[in-house]
Amino acid sequence: MDLGLPTVGTIGTSARPDTPHLVDRFGRVATDLRVSLTDRCNLRCTYCMPAEGLDWLAQPSVLTDEELIRLIGIAVRQLGITDVRFTGGEPLLRRGLEQIIAATAALEPRPRISMTTNGIGLSRRAEALVAAGLDRVNVSLDTLDADRFRRIARRDRIEDVFEGMAAAKQAGLDPVKVNSVLLRGVNEDEAVPLLRFCLDHGYQLRFIEQMPLDAQHGWSREAMVTAEEILRGLSERFQLTPADSERGSAPAERWLVDGGPATVGVIASVTRPFCAGCDRTRLTADGQLRNCLFSQRETDLRTPLRSGADDETIAELWRATMWAKAAGHGINDPNFAQPRRPMSAIGG
Repeated sequence: MDLGLPTVGTIGTSARPDTPHLVDRFGRVATDLRVSLTDRCNLRCTYCMPAEGLDWLAQPSVLTDEELIRLIGIAVRQLGITDVRFTGGEPLLRRGLEQIIAATAALEPRPRISMTTNGIGLSRRAEALVAAGLDRVNVSLDTLDADRFRRIARRDRIEDVFEGMAAAKQAGLDPVKVNSVLLRGVNEDEAVPLLRFCLDHGYQLRFIEQMPLDAQHGWSREAMVTAEEILRGLSERFQLTPADSERGSAPAERWLVDGGPATVGVIASVTRPFCAGCDRTRLTADGQLRNCLFSQRETDLRTPLRSGADDETIAELWRATMWAKAAGHGINDPNFAQPRRPMSAIGG
């Protein structure tokens, strides 16, 4: 599959305010860096990639641990990044994960460090990840049923996910968040059981509307289970009251469950876009910078990095890319085009 590696062209920055931070033309400031460590994954979820997988990035194109750490350091020290989230593909497949986290935790000022994972292998590494500096974790879990898990993920690994979540909590990661995507005709009846499971185990559940980021480009609005449907189903069994008076840049709208303190969240990227509060910037495993999850354009940081560019040159490329960020992702625009890269190659 041709993932495409377009770059941002000449960007006018004459009106950009004189600030080192990652500002854009709409007053937003990016403080949250999403770092994809690999495009590889050990699952084949139907809403992400085909059963046979994808053509993975060639290893020479993937940033080394040292290159990743240098770019993260520039983001934290020079660009005002305060949160770093490691994603994939599946970040646990990155051999140097603990070392990358430890180097990130050693930065001054120290950023908050999180990771999004499918949980496979987490049970063996949770303690080492905490020792390295990981603060919290999001684990993907779309069903509690083993047969459905095999149908969605095309792998028989649900017990590994359960064990990983329990090990993360035992190791002191707080909170352990659970990310769930409901698929029409597959698991749309599991909203209530998933919430009960998370309440019983002390996890924080976040439902995510299915987004047009699959490699097959098979997403359809009709097949998507919407935030409204999810909340309607939950409200039949639980009392939900708004948890946040000010949502800020958080992607999830949160509700107190039966008066709290437990909450449930819904990330409604499609039906309730939150682009106006977005504070994220994204770095792919092969060193491409994206100012939006759905962007059609990228800035190549790998080439200048490997050609001897100094930190300030790279920082200026980063600032210019974020200054050019669009007002919104455009999913609901008539002319919306899905990104050429799938989610596994962009990072969550």
